[in-house]
Amino acid sequence: MQILVTGASSGFGTAISQTLVQQGHTVYGIARRKEKLQQLKQQLGENFHPIYADLTQFDASTLPKQIDVLINNAGLALGLEPADQANLADWHTMINTNITAVVALTHAVLPLMVKQGIGTIINLGSTAGRYAYTGANVYGASKAFISQFSDNLRTDLAGKNIRVTTLAPGLCSGTEFSNVRFKGDNERAKAVYDDVDAITPQDIADTISWLIHLPQHVNVNYLEVMPTCQNSAGLSVTKKHIG
Repeated sequence: MQILVTGASSGFGTAISQTLVQQGHTVYGIARRKEKLQQLKQQLGENFHPIYADLTQFDASTLPKQIDVLINNAGLALGLEPADQANLADWHTMINTNITAVVALTHAVLPLMVKQGIGTIINLGSTAGRYAYTGANVYGASKAFISQFSDNLRTDLAGKNIRVTTLAPGLCSGTEFSNVRFKGDNERAKAVYDDVDAITPQDIADTISWLIHLPQHVNVNYLEVMPTCQNSAGLSVTKKHIG
């Protein structure tokens, strides 16, 4: 299969690219960081094709003419401040990366898949798109969009033999997610994963491999993956201050 992976230069994207190339697939990896992609190319060889691009300004003419699987992995969270203290520029960056870029790339790929008469789209959501937590504001909303977007794509594509899945990971170590969220505060980022057995990028890569190798008549609509140590914790109630 010919597979397009966004955000290939680190975390999930790197593990996904490595796993799928090792399984014999051809992977086109999109990312901004040329040096990281070059290193991945040296490691994976001729079946990995780097595409250097900022997805928020992507030129669809650089896409290959056949894409069997699109994995919309690229995304980010910025900041953990409550909404009234959040940076508006951070909100716009998350919207542009997590929503606008995904929409634009999917729009570019869909005609190719419809013409082929077969295809698979896997959109990386997040448990934050289902369970609210303080500071997730726009990040959580952007991931909720991904889930709803996938549902509506599946409806529009009925009868066209194209599968669409939302894969929603929970707490995952071994990525740059928290380093980016906390804007380079590596100690704060490290503390998020101390003393917990979080899921790993390889866990997500293995899950994606399973999804794309299912028979074409099987579509997993939504798949949530949390580490055993994580749960949704239930609703909370804020009491009035007394005295």
